[in-house]
Amino acid sequence: MAVGRHIRKRHIGAVVAIVITVAGTVLLLFGGVAYGAYRYELTHADRILPGVRIDGVDVGGMTRKEAQAAVVAAAQPTLAGSLEITVGTHHWSQSQADLGRVPRVHAAVDRALAAGDAMGTFDRFWHRFRHAPVNIDIPLRYGIDGTAVDRLVRSIATTVSAKPRNAQIGIAADMSDITFVHQKVGHELGHAAAVAAIRHALIGGDAAVVLQTRALEPKVTAQTLGRTIVVHLDQNRLSLYQGFHVVRTWPVATAKPGFTTPTGIWTITSKKVDPTWYNPALDSWGAGEPAVVGPGPGNPMGPRAIYIDAPGLIRIHGTSDPASIGRYASHGCIRMNNDDVVTLFPMIPVGSHVVVVGARPASAGYWDTPPGQDT
Repeated sequence: MAVGRHIRKRHIGAVVAIVITVAGTVLLLFGGVAYGAYRYELTHADRILPGVRIDGVDVGGMTRKEAQAAVVAAAQPTLAGSLEITVGTHHWSQSQADLGRVPRVHAAVDRALAAGDAMGTFDRFWHRFRHAPVNIDIPLRYGIDGTAVDRLVRSIATTVSAKPRNAQIGIAADMSDITFVHQKVGHELGHAAAVAAIRHALIGGDAAVVLQTRALEPKVTAQTLGRTIVVHLDQNRLSLYQGFHVVRTWPVATAKPGFTTPTGIWTITSKKVDPTWYNPALDSWGAGEPAVVGPGPGNPMGPRAIYIDAPGLIRIHGTSDPASIGRYASHGCIRMNNDDVVTLFPMIPVGSHVVVVGARPASAGYWDTPPGQDT
């Protein structure tokens, strides 16, 4: 009986030994395979897993440097492509590279090298060893570097922007007559919005972009122009305009030979009721006149004076010499009949324009009237 138990124990021990031996062998074999896989993966860790693409470019098995070179080369045709920029009827075309579009190659290659990080070591080894593709396509993103877009937008804005034009009664280039300048809407290119639109198009790989301008409304229209005085030196006539329409017209006296009523567009700076006259030429033509004349019938400026910013202390005023009206008789000022200047005075506000056009005929002498004018 003792012998039988002893024999069974030996059989059991032999079986256990065999099992342990087999298990150990399996473990050693598996450990060797795992170690081999680890060593293989370690020596190939600088290469991208097979089947990884960057924007369609197969970079599987490549090192970082090789992958970067391949992606940069593949991106060149894209960067050489033009972006067409349109603003109204104007067009510009520049290559995407010249506008600063650049591929973010380093970031894409980093992602390609990390494509298998979520896998186990043995899985990565298996894909590499068997050249089994992982079928991962990494998008190549683009960015905008430099100031090329900003500089281009500034250049475009200079070309397409136009200031609004206010309505006004203007003056012809030869100063012979007035012109009616009608209001005009201006437009400008919003810098920030234009830069953002071009950058968006470049990053998105668009071939064209249309930029919009914004309208700039004029401050003064024909309806809001208000009143303007127009003086025709060749007619010795003063007209009051409302907008582009004549309200009233009066005869005036203007500069005699040797003196000038300056042509141009002037502004009314102030107005005076019963002004005091201060002799502006005590050492020349006014030498025989008083230095100061107060309000009253003998005042050379009459009952009203309208001051303008024309050179030479030019005024629109009444007169103590009504016979001079209609003639070339003043020292430069624009004289009116006293009743007429009193009528005009409240009809024209400070800040209004006075447009003086035309010229005294070269043959006109002192006290002459314009051709065809009755006195």
